[in-house]
Amino acid sequence: MCFEDSDVVAFMDIQPVNPGHALVVPREHYESLEDIPHALATHLFDVAMQLAPVVMQVSAADGMNIVVNSGAAAGQDVNHFHVHVIPRRAGDGFDVPLPFGGSQMPDRTVLDANAARIISALRDPVARPQDRRTASEERRAAR
Repeated sequence: MCFEDSDVVAFMDIQPVNPGHALVVPREHYESLEDIPHALATHLFDVAMQLAPVVMQVSAADGMNIVVNSGAAAGQDVNHFHVHVIPRRAGDGFDVPLPFGGSQMPDRTVLDANAARIISALRDPVARPQDRRTASEERRAAR
């Protein structure tokens, strides 16, 4: 364990990309980004931001990735929300390639249309995700 408080623990990943790779995890179970309460997710990222410069220093890293895989399609293989704090070194073999080589640059109108859809959803009081109960809260309320 490298960090703990009443809501969050952080510990070393058992399959680290590099030495110092840590996971920041809520004590209470939430499966994905969709389930975790906003305030707790913010706290997890605050903890990750506290750990990142210390992990970089201790592991003599050249860079840092802070990564969340939410949902199987995104590579989540442990069904408990967590944040990876990954110290990086040039040539370490780990890659999150952005821009993604398999994508094509869309027409500007497609980018603008997607942005407009997001803006519209953010302004819609019925559709705003942060105003709805999380899936975990719904399950607890149904009990």
